[in-house]
Amino acid sequence: MSILKVIKERRSVRKYKSDAIPDDVLQRVLEAARFSPSGKNLQPWKFILVHDEFLKKRLVDASVTQTFIAEAPVVVVACGFPDQCYSRMGNYMKSWAVDVAIAFEHLVLQAQEEGLGTCWIGAFEEKDVKSILNVPEGVKVLALTPLGYPDENPMPRGRKSLEDIVSYNSY
Repeated sequence: MSILKVIKERRSVRKYKSDAIPDDVLQRVLEAARFSPSGKNLQPWKFILVHDEFLKKRLVDASVTQTFIAEAPVVVVACGFPDQCYSRMGNYMKSWAVDVAIAFEHLVLQAQEEGLGTCWIGAFEEKDVKSILNVPEGVKVLALTPLGYPDENPMPRGRKSLEDIVSYNSY
């Protein structure tokens, strides 16, 4: 499949089958994240794969009770290292959030290629997620996604036109 086709067909999935993800499929999804670019190639990320049913249900509570999160066989939690990243991005910020987001999106797109569904979860209480998963001080949680075979086929959502989001040679 072409990358543009993968991007165009990807949807936020909120209903999952309980089918296990084969190890080779999961490894390809994780490899996509591993090969992501990052500022100065520092790769300031770690992905926690949550299979445990009790922990997944606790993550639902930490994610404004989005119950579908626990339906998937795996929940991926993307963490970043603010103290181990390129610190002068744009000469005003650390790169960790951008770096982790790129890696997470690579994971999401490979999941789509593999026939898996995802839903980028940004609505969560970081302190609760960190407590549930024993994430150390100094590590930030950027996002979560359920990962599994979709049990729905969401309709495409509208997108702004290129004219609305692109300009040439100046703002």
